[in-house]
Amino acid sequence: MDGHHSIRVRLASLADLAEIVAVHVAARTAYYRAGGLTGTEIDNPADQLRRHEGWQEAIRAPEKRVICAELDGRIVGVAAMGPPLDDAGFLDDAGPTGVGQLYQIHVHPECWGRGVGGHLHADFVDYLRSEAMMTGRLEAWERNTRGHSFYLRHGWQPDGHRRPGPDGTDYLRMRLDLSPADGSVARAG
Repeated sequence: MDGHHSIRVRLASLADLAEIVAVHVAARTAYYRAGGLTGTEIDNPADQLRRHEGWQEAIRAPEKRVICAELDGRIVGVAAMGPPLDDAGFLDDAGPTGVGQLYQIHVHPECWGRGVGGHLHADFVDYLRSEAMMTGRLEAWERNTRGHSFYLRHGWQPDGHRRPGPDGTDYLRMRLDLSPADGSVARAG
């Protein structure tokens, strides 16, 4: 794959499940390994079934939006978004109105740096605008430095909220504020 191929973002369907799970597992494995976790901590076979079931539920849920990014007819990225989930403290200080959550965004490691994540992120920002939401929230593993760099480049800022993650680490919550005037991303500083 070279830079001359176009990326197409579309809604996911149940027929995409196997490819979605494969992208999720490849991306997750890569960033957890880069963060120092071992294979036994990230390659649990039971997790594969949970991921399949989780993506299936997300695709079926009317309040959620699951999208795929295709390159040359192959799914190479996936993202899920919707109203904030309270299980990670997303409702602790904002309430559900005006806030959308980027539940997950994954790009196959073979396609990192090719703009796939940017296309998925742009769809998330469009989703926020279409739902009249001015704030986006997400969580990212603190050792996922590549992910954090991506989010910071796209206007996200840590908001100070943390929750326990694997291997004595934390997941950090981040916030994206859109400008009320035109829905563009408001840059900090």
